[in-house]
Amino acid sequence: MTTLLRPFKPLLGPYKAISRFMYRVMPKGLFTRTFLIIVTPIVILQSVLVFVFMERHYQLVSQRMSEAVVREIAAVVYVLEHYPQDPNYANVEQLASRALGMSMTVTPLEPLPPPAPKPFFDVIDQELSKAISQKIGKPFWIDTVGRSRFVEIRIQLEDSILRVFTRRSQTFASNSHIFLVWMFSTSLVLVIIALLFLRNQIRPIIRLADAADAFGKGRPVENFRASGAREVRRASLAFIDMRRRIERQIEQRTTMLAGVSHDLRTILTRLRLQLAFLGDTPESEAMRKDVGEMSNMLEDYLAFASGDGDEDIQQTDIAALLEELEEEAEISGLDLKARFDGDMDAEVRRLSLKRCLSNLITNGCKYGNRVEVTGSIEKGWLVITVDDDGPGIPEDQRELAFQAFHRLDLARNMDESGSGLGLAIARDVARGHGGDLYLEDSPLGGLRARIRIPA
Repeated sequence: MTTLLRPFKPLLGPYKAISRFMYRVMPKGLFTRTFLIIVTPIVILQSVLVFVFMERHYQLVSQRMSEAVVREIAAVVYVLEHYPQDPNYANVEQLASRALGMSMTVTPLEPLPPPAPKPFFDVIDQELSKAISQKIGKPFWIDTVGRSRFVEIRIQLEDSILRVFTRRSQTFASNSHIFLVWMFSTSLVLVIIALLFLRNQIRPIIRLADAADAFGKGRPVENFRASGAREVRRASLAFIDMRRRIERQIEQRTTMLAGVSHDLRTILTRLRLQLAFLGDTPESEAMRKDVGEMSNMLEDYLAFASGDGDEDIQQTDIAALLEELEEEAEISGLDLKARFDGDMDAEVRRLSLKRCLSNLITNGCKYGNRVEVTGSIEKGWLVITVDDDGPGIPEDQRELAFQAFHRLDLARNMDESGSGLGLAIARDVARGHGGDLYLEDSPLGGLRARIRIPA
């Protein structure tokens, strides 16, 4: 196989370059591409047909009609040269008018006018000149440009000039445009019909894409049903089954976690009651601290495992949400400044987004002294950044920070405890909204967490 393809290897470079160029310039939409697939062959076919028609049929018919006119003129020339005529040539003029449909006059001999400019694409001029040269063989002059409806021909005889006026329609196929009009009109009608059918075939694919996009962003998918061609229906049914399985799995996981949460919280409550009876001793205080840490870790585990739960998307004032977080941080004695610019409303899961921002703010306050939160809506995307002035996270370890239960305390603060799920929960919330969470360098010198989700 390689041996067979070896002669074509020099062509691979230009082929790849042309392929890349076509990929850049060609439209990306399915409707446009399908439209081009339909229209391009029609345009090429019609171009070939027009070329063949104009070059063959139109030219051949015009040639035959010009030859017929020249034969009639040649017959008159023969009569003038070989038969006696009346002084005014009335018989010839009457013969041309009644039998040939032309206007002929015989004038005294005089020099022929200089040749007029010849139009390059004029079939009449070319065919008439060729036919007169071959069948009459006398000096002549023709004018196919001066009069719009008539053609003037002058034939130089021995002692006179034969002047002929004939209609242009007698010398070429004047109705050829009808063929072109019908061809383009019917093609246009067929293309419009094809576009209507094509649009109906594309619409189910667009609905499927919108439903998948909405489901991926955690938004409700309402009134979606399988429609369209058989293959599109199969894809739609597969999406519906997948959505049902995912929703059923989430429901089962939520139910299981609710039971686990209830059982473990019951045990922790009993431990707190038992510690309350032990009194205030160093040992009991350490145990209370461990129980509290276990309770916080349990909340983190459940929050991470349950994800967004069954919370619905709702219109939320993001500026008010940031103000609420700023007030809660002030009550807790944390240094937090929040600001939101532009349009303030976005469709999000309010509680989930608040938990996400709370985790980021808590991390920032834990490892730094100052935290700033800014938000805005840019081109349909909600962007919120959380900056701190802490030690930050090395760039090569930022992706590891999102892993569940992975802690970077060795690089930051060994004295702080936690579950290692803060960033994982935050990213899970952001991705549940159809966006993502990114870690970057902060202008404050520490770490910047940037959330970008559809508004």
